[in-house]
Amino acid sequence: MADSILTEIRKIPPVTRFLTTSLLGVSIPYLLGIISPYTLLYHRDSVLQKLQIWRLYTSFFIGSSGINFIFELAMLYQTSNQLEATFDSADLAWQLFFACIAINVASHPLGASIFLRPLMHCLTYISSARAPPGAQSSFFGLITIPVVYVPYTMLAVEFLMGGPAAAGRAVVGTVVGHLWWWRVWSAGDAQGAAWARAPRWVKDLVGSRAVSGGSGSASGVHVYPPRTRGSASTGSSSGTSRGYNWGSGQRLGNN
Repeated sequence: MADSILTEIRKIPPVTRFLTTSLLGVSIPYLLGIISPYTLLYHRDSVLQKLQIWRLYTSFFIGSSGINFIFELAMLYQTSNQLEATFDSADLAWQLFFACIAINVASHPLGASIFLRPLMHCLTYISSARAPPGAQSSFFGLITIPVVYVPYTMLAVEFLMGGPAAAGRAVVGTVVGHLWWWRVWSAGDAQGAAWARAPRWVKDLVGSRAVSGGSGSASGVHVYPPRTRGSASTGSSSGTSRGYNWGSGQRLGNN
């Protein structure tokens, strides 16, 4: 039983596996009351003066309590997995590392101490930007919008559910995602700008994976490539429709 579970886990692409297991490993102990969430938050003085450098990592994987955590976990897995299907794993890990640094630095003026939502918005933007031109996204099978508008739709949801402060933190991730796309992919070849590719030691650590030739989905929603929406409705395209449920979350420590 344990061996079969480990086998299935190993089938998950490495970056997606790291992100989802990190979210589980960091969030579950505090959700169960085993550790205080305040030892996981980003706090600049604690990092610089007390050398609590783990906060640089844990602050990206503190999830909401309640049902929102399930949606966050599912969305992080879905978006990352879809990205990694058309993205070399080592390159994704390398570029995501610098994206996280940018999110941390850009969030300082907002006083943010948790970076999971900005990270998810960043991945949503880059995933949507890499989708086929004219692709459509279906939310809950009820609303279909162009995939390029998904990041902005999610910002609107963030604003409605969490208010201006939550939307402001989310905008940081969207801006970083846009800069990621602009600097690495908009002017690069199919593999992105050469300067942004992972060095050899990262490829040895993470591993390089052969990727498919195109991206058919993005951002945790079902994406219909141009001219194929009709076949998708009859079941001839792969995948299932998925939706977002991004609430405002709950305060740390609340059940």
